[in-house]
Amino acid sequence: MSGFFGKLFGKKAEEKPSEAWEIVQDCLQGLVETSGLQFDYQVNREGEESIRVEVSGEDEEMFYSRDGQLLDALQLFLTRVVQHQLPESRVSIHVDSAGFREQANQELTDLAEKLKNVALEKGRPVYFRALPPRDRKVIHQYLAEDSRVKSRSVGDGFFKKIKIYAVKGGETFEEPGLEESPQ
Repeated sequence: MSGFFGKLFGKKAEEKPSEAWEIVQDCLQGLVETSGLQFDYQVNREGEESIRVEVSGEDEEMFYSRDGQLLDALQLFLTRVVQHQLPESRVSIHVDSAGFREQANQELTDLAEKLKNVALEKGRPVYFRALPPRDRKVIHQYLAEDSRVKSRSVGDGFFKKIKIYAVKGGETFEEPGLEESPQ
């Protein structure tokens, strides 16, 4: 392999960076050089098992437009490259631009709060629209802090709905006949 992907996946063992943050740095530098995008990045280590990448620059809006799909893609790509080069490592990589993730998470938790209140007031389950795993995790973690409600991912495939229901007297109120998959 040669070129950009050769740098990522085809290096000999003695040429490979030995730490995940170095791999992320090299990969991002290669993306800047080959993509034609005008962006800067800052890679921060947060302990041994977490890396945070902040993207900025002229083309930063592309990263968080369309619900942050390019941020998600970049995060997945960086994660796969690190997993390929350091298979024994369990590093989590988080990519953000201009506080997009924090704002998106806040919007999700605000909506989850409203739906939680509806479920508590009516005593019936309410459903959150179909979401990808990353967004479902934010909502499940937020709702887990309140012992008055429970949440479950419902459906098949990548995008699943979230069912939010009230817990009364240790029992849950669920509609029969729904196939549920735990988060």
